[in-house]
Amino acid sequence: MKRKAIYIILLFLGFLPKSQAQELLKLEDAVTIALENNFDIRIASNNLKMDEANATAGNAGMLPKVTANIADNNSIQYSKQTRQDGTTTELNNAKNNSLTYGVGLDWTVFDGFKMFAKKSQLEELQKLGDSKLKLTILTKISDVQAAYFDLVQQQQQLAALDSSIVISNQRLTVAQNRFSIGKASKLEVLNAQVDLNTDQTALLKQKESLANAKILLNQILAREVKTDFKVVEAIQVDKSLLLPTLTDLATKQNPELEAQIINKKVAELQLKQVKANRYPTVKVNTGYNFAESQSSLGFTSSSYSRGLNYGFSASLNLFDGFAQKRTEKIAQLEIENSKIAIAQQTSTLNAQLESGYQTYLTYLDWMQLEEKNEAIAKQNLDITLEKFRIGTITPIEFRTAQLNYINAKVRNTNAQLQAKLSEISLKELAGNLNL
Repeated sequence: MKRKAIYIILLFLGFLPKSQAQELLKLEDAVTIALENNFDIRIASNNLKMDEANATAGNAGMLPKVTANIADNNSIQYSKQTRQDGTTTELNNAKNNSLTYGVGLDWTVFDGFKMFAKKSQLEELQKLGDSKLKLTILTKISDVQAAYFDLVQQQQQLAALDSSIVISNQRLTVAQNRFSIGKASKLEVLNAQVDLNTDQTALLKQKESLANAKILLNQILAREVKTDFKVVEAIQVDKSLLLPTLTDLATKQNPELEAQIINKKVAELQLKQVKANRYPTVKVNTGYNFAESQSSLGFTSSSYSRGLNYGFSASLNLFDGFAQKRTEKIAQLEIENSKIAIAQQTSTLNAQLESGYQTYLTYLDWMQLEEKNEAIAKQNLDITLEKFRIGTITPIEFRTAQLNYINAKVRNTNAQLQAKLSEISLKELAGNLNL
């Protein structure tokens, strides 16, 4: 007896470091890690930064271009010159050089307001990038929550199988005791042992499922897949969702619908830019230049100049083979397509919300029913266990009650998970998925 107690203590101490090594990963911590590490979110974030960098007045063509230039030309050559009076001058290895440098400015001051439409379009594209980032974040938060609560369910099922092992061990002990005093046959002991082995096999498979679920969540969090942790023990389902509220939120916040609305604005601004080609384009230019030149032969041996130059230019498209009319028609059709896309996305979103909400209500009813079934099955198992101990029921009846309880517990966890996944899906559609 003393040796057995020491063995139990050593066994407990052997498992203690393993339990201490497991961190409790809360849902909010998992979401935070995903937002910091997830590859898709990081890529979408960088894409948004590129859109922000592009949405500038300079990129829209509203600012002047200033350039500095320098040109230095040199030559060494044989040169011969004959004047009008017949005299001839020649020089071998005659050196000539010229140096020009200065600063110039070119500025489009009017282009039919195309530059202003371009600036607004770049700002809308920045909003589109923000909407895409929001969609990516919502999707990943949804993935994290789905994987997290699936892990909670796997953990609950493991606990149910653990309790089944305890019950099967009790049954085996009772059978062995009854066999030792001659009140049961060896067959009853063997059947109890077989059922215990079956439960242990199911437990091993469930441990494998739990380990794989942890790997999947670690992968979504973009961290070391071997990181060990545990999750909370219960699934809390929000039972207060209302379809009108979800529909109203989706109309305002759904990132996919928001993207279609932005695409329509981008198409309208593109049409403005195309129509701007019907107006003249006016550019001004100015600069300040220096010029030096030297020549070994000729009337002028050296020259030097400096000064300001300025001017303007204007152009107007009079006829381009009807390309302007064709381009405007295509831009108008793009706007029509964007309107159709908005209507299509709205219809799809409403259908998803309606269908998802009906599923949500069904799962809430299912979850409530399975909670009652588990309580009834547990009560039945307790009564059956007492009867089995005093020998008033058969092992088959006991095993049936045991399996009924385990199955009821598994169905209850499944119902809770499905209700939670339905809740997550509805909130994702509404663009309101938070902690």
